[in-house]
Amino acid sequence: MASKVRHLVIVLGDQLDAQSSALQGFDPAQDVVWMAEVAEESTHVWSAKQRIAVFLSAMRHFAQELHAQCLPLRYTRLDDADNTGTLQQELSKAITQLQPAALILTAPGDWRVLQNLRAVAEQHHLPLDLRDDTHFFSTVREFAAHAKGRKQLRLEYWYRELRHKHGILMEGKDPVGGQWNFDADNRESFGKAGPQNVPPPTRFAPDAITQEVIALVNARFASHPGSLASFGWPVTRPQALQALQMFVAQRLPLFGQYEDAMWSGEAWLYHSHLSCALNLKLLNPREVVQAAEDAYRAGHAPLAAVEGFIRQILGWREYVRGIYWTQMPGYLERNALDAPAELPAWYWTGDTDMACLKDAIDQTLERGYAHHIQRLMVTGLYALLLGVKPQAVHAWYLSVYVDAVEWVELPNTLGMSQFGDGGLMASKPYVASGKYIQRMSNHCKGCQYDPAQSTGAQACPYTTLYWDFLIRHEALLKGNQRMAMQLKNLARLDGPAREAISAQADEHRRAQF
Repeated sequence: MASKVRHLVIVLGDQLDAQSSALQGFDPAQDVVWMAEVAEESTHVWSAKQRIAVFLSAMRHFAQELHAQCLPLRYTRLDDADNTGTLQQELSKAITQLQPAALILTAPGDWRVLQNLRAVAEQHHLPLDLRDDTHFFSTVREFAAHAKGRKQLRLEYWYRELRHKHGILMEGKDPVGGQWNFDADNRESFGKAGPQNVPPPTRFAPDAITQEVIALVNARFASHPGSLASFGWPVTRPQALQALQMFVAQRLPLFGQYEDAMWSGEAWLYHSHLSCALNLKLLNPREVVQAAEDAYRAGHAPLAAVEGFIRQILGWREYVRGIYWTQMPGYLERNALDAPAELPAWYWTGDTDMACLKDAIDQTLERGYAHHIQRLMVTGLYALLLGVKPQAVHAWYLSVYVDAVEWVELPNTLGMSQFGDGGLMASKPYVASGKYIQRMSNHCKGCQYDPAQSTGAQACPYTTLYWDFLIRHEALLKGNQRMAMQLKNLARLDGPAREAISAQADEHRRAQF
């Protein structure tokens, strides 16, 4: 008997784009959209409540949009009585009932999900039309061609290629302002007075759909970390567009100047908070980049701020996606520094006496968000110095942040933050003592630890662990020219000083587990 359904079009929770490649050529008379909320996507890592809620709410709002367009939709809710709990089983059930002739899928952002869905297609002997994710500026094939023959895959060269190709911040063949990168202009701290008159973030009161999701998450995932009391993320495209507009108008002009700065109790500062909407596909990176460039051309925002912001999207975001898909699945297992430790349990509670870590983790659990320097140079740096297995750090980041999809989170964590790939991405380990945090924030002022001390009762754990890291990995790091100055400083420490640091580092480690 011929199938009544031509195509079952799979839409995943991070593919909420009405213009996605999977929906191109959709015929409501023959095709059906398939979406499913399943527990496994919240439990394969112990997802925090904010992350679970933002996905479920955005999915339900997108389903509402499809209904409004009169598109046939097969939608499974998490609380449906017969929900089997996995994408594979729910898809298999839908195939059995609808008997489609073929499946269509925009390439997922998670290797595990792709393999699982391919397995279902094979099980049912159905063709799977896997389409490029046109949400991005580049394809994985283009990145693979760029990467061919290179031992190191540096962002800067890929970024310049994309600037050229798409004519972004260009004057003919040359970059606007005569240089490609204004990072040196974007490293200011707030000074003793702290941030002044920071515009409030664009937040959205939960509507009926989101309130229903919040109640469901609080009931179904009560033991999961975090809180939904402050939930206010954009979960629809109109909300995401409003958040983009407000960022460009209010915070972009000072984004670059203060993008690396931190301040106690200040979660939002001048950052865009758009990564979640981008990764859910509620925003297209082309419109985000265009809005920032338009602000520069109109004289609203300085070039250093605009270039720094665009580099995060056109450069870094495209780059880490290329790294992920050209290096998986083996990339997930890399541990170049042979880091052995588990993640301290207080990463899930914030119960630590280190002021900077407590602030970043408390904020993360409350809001599902921390900006890139908090992730790289506070939570990530501590785990790297402590010697935590990159896979344990990866699982935490994937669990707690609302913008975490594996294609973007894994390279950022394992490669950039933890140097787990041995330098494929980062040209050196991003290690620093407590003095870096002191310079870029006010955290140390109220902390019981002194970043200038590496031993003794008041020694900052970051400083102790920094010197210990250099001692432990000195032989490996000697071949890295970018570490020459740090190793030169290490060489000034005599044997007894090194032994004292190592002993204090060991004592600190024992106290964390």
